[in-house]
Amino acid sequence: MAEEKQFDLTVIGSGPGGYVASIRAAQLGLKVACIEKAPSLGGTCLRVGCIPSKALLESSAHFMFAGKQLAQHGVVVERPKLDLNRMMKRKQQTVNMLGKGVETLFKKNKVESICGTARILGSGSLEVESADNTSTLVHSKHILIATGSQPVSLPSVPFDGERIVSSAEALSFENVPEHLVVIGGGYIGLELGSVWKRLGSRVTVL
Repeated sequence: MAEEKQFDLTVIGSGPGGYVASIRAAQLGLKVACIEKAPSLGGTCLRVGCIPSKALLESSAHFMFAGKQLAQHGVVVERPKLDLNRMMKRKQQTVNMLGKGVETLFKKNKVESICGTARILGSGSLEVESADNTSTLVHSKHILIATGSQPVSLPSVPFDGERIVSSAEALSFENVPEHLVVIGGGYIGLELGSVWKRLGSRVTVL
């Protein structure tokens, strides 16, 4: 039999919209739950979007500065060596730290975090199925959907996870690609293009 819980507000999604709304509603006196299907809080932005992209932008900027710009200041160093594995570890540490920050804010403001996939059953009722196939029945006066977005492949160039990848995979390459073609000139595409260009890739933006 499914566990049942009651809330004033249930938020589906823990990204920048979801977690901020959850915290603010709790501060205003509501009993709040936030449902997230991923094992960590923060949404796409924190896990495979804005935050890891900015972390790699910073690291790649240091690499480029050390290799090309220090000499302009009279500081001559040997050609810097890229340790991509360490750079990726630093990126992930940043993501983990900020995710823990969201957890801390939830605890501080008494927002209950529920891990699982939400399905709206009807007015004011949701079922949350967890990874271990157990379910929780949630009754809520209000439901806020903040599920965010995810990369969408083009019919002519579907993702294969290896040669044709989404922005999520492009944040975790194990090697610097010799030539990277970025389809789309949005901020994520341009940021990732900048990262890999700085690290030695030839980048083409379409």
